[in-house]
Amino acid sequence: MTSKKKIIKPPILFQETQKLIKKIQSIKKIKILSYWNSVNGSICQNDVSSVYEIIKDWPVQDKIYLFIKSDGGDGKASLRIINLLREHTKKLIVLVPGECSSAATIMALGADEIHMGPLAFLSAVDTSLTHDLSPVDKDNGLVSVSQDELTRVIKLWKESNQTENPYPSLYTQIHPLVIGALDRASSLSIKLCTDILSYHMSDKMKANEISRKLNSDYPSHNYPVLNKEAKDLGLNIKNLDKDTHDILIELNNLYSKMAKKALTDYDENNYHDNEIRNIIEAEGIQIYYQVDKDWHYRNDERRYIPMNDNSSWYKVKGTPQKFETELFELR
Repeated sequence: MTSKKKIIKPPILFQETQKLIKKIQSIKKIKILSYWNSVNGSICQNDVSSVYEIIKDWPVQDKIYLFIKSDGGDGKASLRIINLLREHTKKLIVLVPGECSSAATIMALGADEIHMGPLAFLSAVDTSLTHDLSPVDKDNGLVSVSQDELTRVIKLWKESNQTENPYPSLYTQIHPLVIGALDRASSLSIKLCTDILSYHMSDKMKANEISRKLNSDYPSHNYPVLNKEAKDLGLNIKNLDKDTHDILIELNNLYSKMAKKALTDYDENNYHDNEIRNIIEAEGIQIYYQVDKDWHYRNDERRYIPMNDNSSWYKVKGTPQKFETELFELR
C-alpha cells in the first residue's frame, strides 16, 4: 500500500523523561530502571535483551529500584528480567504507582520490597491464553480462554447434578488441545510465581501458598489486589512515599504521550500504525519498541491483516541536551 499522506509519528520525549529520572535519583539517592507498557504493549522475551543492554555494564548495586507499569504478558520473560536484575543488585525494590497486573505482578514478586502508591494494584495471575485453535469472536479473531472460567464451567456443571461427562459438550466449543494447553500453562504460572519468590523468600511453604492464592483464589483475572490484600498474602508491601509517587506519575504521563495512538488513515480499508508500545529506560539510555506497519481490511475474511511490517526496537543514548537514536537489533 502506497500513499502520499504524511505518516503520523509519536513524540520521543527523551529529554523530558531523562530529567525526571535524574531528578528522582538525585532526590532519593537511588538507582532506578523504568519498565513501561502501553495498553497495547506487553511483557515479552525481547524485553529481556533490552534490559540487559541497559544494565550489562552496571557494577553490582546495593539497591536497584524498578518502576513497573504494565498489564502483563509473558510470565517467563518476567522471570528472566528478575534474574538479570538480581545478578546486578543486592536488593531489588519495585515501585508501583499504578497498574502492575498479571505477568507484571509475577515480576513484582521477585522484589525484596514492593512500594505501592494510592492508585497502585497488583492482580491475580491465573492463566488465560490465545491458542491457534481457540474459538473465534464475531470479528473472526481468536478468543482468549481462561483456566479459571473453564474450571468454573465444570464446577457449575457438576453442581447442577449433571451425571454425564461435561467434556464432550465442552469439546464442541473449545478444542481439546486448547484445554490441554491451559492445564499446562496453569502449572507453569504456579511454578513461575514460586521460582521468582525464591530469590528472596527462603520459606518454601509460604512461597507456595502465595503462588496458589494468586493463581486460584480470586473471582476475576483483573481483580485488583490492593495494599492491604497484598500484605495479607505475605508480601513485603510498603507505602510509596509521596515525592517519589508524584515524579513517577509525571514520568508515566510522559510515556503515555509517547505511546499515544499514531494511526494514519489511507482510506476506509487501509491505515498505518506507528505506535510505541514498550519503553525501558535508565539514566543515559532509553530503549523502546515501535510498531511500523500497514493494515488492510479483507472483507471476505472480516479481519485486518498486516502488511509492510517494519516494526523495530530503537535505542536512544546520551544526555537530555545531546542524544542520538539508532535501531536496536535483537537477535
